[in-house]
Amino acid sequence: QVQLVESGGGLVQPGGSLRLSCAASGSIFSIYAMAWYRVAPGKQRELVAVISSGRYTNYADSVKGRFTISRDNAKNTVYLQMNSLKPEDTAVYYCNGNPPLSGSWGQGTQVTVSS
Repeated sequence: QVQLVESGGGLVQPGGSLRLSCAASGSIFSIYAMAWYRVAPGKQRELVAVISSGRYTNYADSVKGRFTISRDNAKNTVYLQMNSLKPEDTAVYYCNGNPPLSGSWGQGTQVTVSS
């Protein structure tokens, strides 16, 4: 079972930036597509960004041009660089595989965008 630990969230003003990190255990990391998801208050989980094992990326329309997903297989870590943040980006952010690995959801990291 893969364990995932997210970090890097916080409170930021609109227009600001944050970089999220997700450290993964397990030998399958380098061959598995990884993704960032978010859960905003009162909303369902949303797929934000995906990166394949070959580093192909895809993004939700709401974050295209502002967020960048990347991975470092040597460190078993996936990142989410978030720029030009908006209040509607406020959510708990989680990483997991794509498709998600059941039983591997971490605690998430809270991102709050507010002035």
